[in-house]
Amino acid sequence: MNIESFRNFCLELPGTTESFPFDETTLVFKVGGKMYALASLDSVPLRVNLKCEPEEALRLRMQWPEDVLPGYHMNKKHWNTVVFEGLLPEDLLEELIRHSYELVVKGLPRKLRDSLLQP
Repeated sequence: MNIESFRNFCLELPGTTESFPFDETTLVFKVGGKMYALASLDSVPLRVNLKCEPEEALRLRMQWPEDVLPGYHMNKKHWNTVVFEGLLPEDLLEELIRHSYELVVKGLPRKLRDSLLQP
Protein backbone atom coordinates (compact mmCIF):
# COMPACT_ATOMS: atom_id res chain seq x y z
CA MET A 1 0.00 0.00 0.00
CA ASN A 2 1.47 3.34 -0.98
CA ILE A 3 0.89 6.73 0.66
CA GLU A 4 -1.97 7.67 -1.67
CA SER A 5 -3.86 4.41 -1.04
CA PHE A 6 -3.24 4.76 2.69
CA ARG A 7 -4.51 8.35 2.71
CA ASN A 8 -7.61 7.49 0.67
CA PHE A 9 -8.44 4.55 2.93
CA CYS A 10 -8.15 6.67 6.08
CA LEU A 11 -10.27 9.48 4.64
CA GLU A 12 -13.07 7.00 3.90
CA LEU A 13 -13.44 6.23 7.62
CA PRO A 14 -16.27 8.32 9.15
CA GLY A 15 -15.23 11.54 10.87
CA THR A 16 -11.58 11.31 9.82
CA THR A 17 -9.57 14.50 9.50
CA GLU A 18 -6.01 14.92 8.26
CA SER A 19 -3.43 17.46 9.32
CA PHE A 20 0.26 18.22 9.77
CA PRO A 21 0.33 19.26 13.46
CA PHE A 22 4.01 18.48 14.09
CA ASP A 23 5.82 19.47 10.90
CA GLU A 24 5.30 19.50 7.14
CA THR A 25 6.29 15.85 6.68
CA THR A 26 4.28 14.04 9.38
CA LEU A 27 0.76 13.32 8.16
CA VAL A 28 -1.70 12.68 11.01
CA PHE A 29 -5.18 11.19 10.80
CA LYS A 30 -7.62 11.83 13.63
CA VAL A 31 -11.17 10.96 14.59
CA GLY A 32 -12.91 13.04 17.23
CA GLY A 33 -9.72 15.04 17.65
CA LYS A 34 -7.70 11.93 18.63
CA MET A 35 -4.88 10.46 16.54
CA TYR A 36 -5.20 6.98 15.10
CA ALA A 37 -2.54 7.04 12.38
CA LEU A 38 0.70 8.95 11.74
CA ALA A 39 2.87 8.66 8.66
CA SER A 40 6.19 10.27 7.85
CA LEU A 41 6.16 11.34 4.23
CA ASP A 42 9.99 11.21 4.29
CA SER A 43 10.28 7.54 5.23
CA VAL A 44 11.19 5.04 2.55
CA PRO A 45 9.67 2.53 2.70
CA LEU A 46 6.43 4.06 4.02
CA ARG A 47 6.08 3.51 7.78
CA VAL A 48 2.88 4.25 9.66
CA ASN A 49 2.24 4.37 13.40
CA LEU A 50 -1.04 2.71 14.32
CA LYS A 51 -2.74 2.19 17.66
CA CYS A 52 -3.20 -1.44 18.72
CA GLU A 53 -4.41 -3.44 21.71
CA PRO A 54 -1.31 -4.48 23.71
CA GLU A 55 -1.67 -8.26 23.31
CA GLU A 56 -2.37 -7.95 19.61
CA ALA A 57 0.59 -5.57 19.20
CA LEU A 58 2.94 -8.17 20.67
CA ARG A 59 1.46 -10.99 18.58
CA LEU A 60 1.86 -8.97 15.38
CA ARG A 61 5.47 -8.08 16.24
CA MET A 62 6.27 -11.76 16.76
CA GLN A 63 4.48 -12.88 13.60
CA TRP A 64 5.86 -10.08 11.37
CA PRO A 65 9.18 -9.03 12.99
CA GLU A 66 10.47 -7.24 9.87
CA ASP A 67 7.31 -5.22 9.22
CA VAL A 68 5.64 -4.61 12.61
CA LEU A 69 7.83 -2.81 15.15
CA PRO A 70 7.23 -1.06 18.47
CA GLY A 71 5.76 2.40 17.82
CA TYR A 72 8.49 4.91 16.96
CA HIS A 73 8.29 7.90 19.35
CA MET A 74 5.03 6.47 20.75
CA ASN A 75 3.89 4.42 23.74
CA LYS A 76 5.26 1.05 22.64
CA LYS A 77 2.59 -0.84 24.58
CA HIS A 78 -0.24 0.69 22.54
CA TRP A 79 1.33 1.65 19.20
CA ASN A 80 3.08 -0.21 16.38
CA THR A 81 5.13 1.15 13.52
CA VAL A 82 4.04 -0.78 10.45
CA VAL A 83 6.07 -1.00 7.23
CA PHE A 84 3.49 -0.50 4.49
CA GLU A 85 5.68 -1.43 1.55
CA GLY A 86 6.98 -4.69 3.02
CA LEU A 87 5.57 -8.20 3.16
CA LEU A 88 2.22 -7.47 4.83
CA PRO A 89 -0.80 -8.13 2.62
CA GLU A 90 -2.96 -5.11 1.80
CA ASP A 91 -6.04 -6.60 3.49
CA LEU A 92 -4.06 -6.92 6.74
CA LEU A 93 -2.88 -3.31 6.44
CA GLU A 94 -6.49 -2.19 6.02
CA GLU A 95 -7.49 -4.30 9.03
CA LEU A 96 -4.74 -2.69 11.15
CA ILE A 97 -5.84 0.82 10.14
CA ARG A 98 -9.46 -0.01 10.90
CA HIS A 99 -8.47 -1.54 14.26
CA SER A 100 -6.58 1.62 15.21
CA TYR A 101 -9.52 3.79 14.17
CA GLU A 102 -12.00 1.64 16.12
CA LEU A 103 -9.87 1.74 19.28
CA VAL A 104 -9.87 5.53 19.18
CA VAL A 105 -13.61 5.72 18.42
CA LYS A 106 -14.30 3.36 21.33
CA GLY A 107 -12.65 5.85 23.69
CA LEU A 108 -14.66 8.85 22.47
CA PRO A 109 -17.66 10.24 24.38
CA ARG A 110 -20.84 8.33 23.55
CA LYS A 111 -22.55 11.25 21.81
CA LEU A 112 -19.59 11.70 19.47
CA ARG A 113 -19.35 7.93 18.86
CA ASP A 114 -23.04 7.78 18.01
CA SER A 115 -22.74 10.72 15.60
CA LEU A 116 -19.97 8.88 13.69
CA LEU A 117 -22.24 5.89 13.20
CA GLN A 118 -25.07 8.01 11.73
CA PRO A 119 -25.21 8.01 7.90
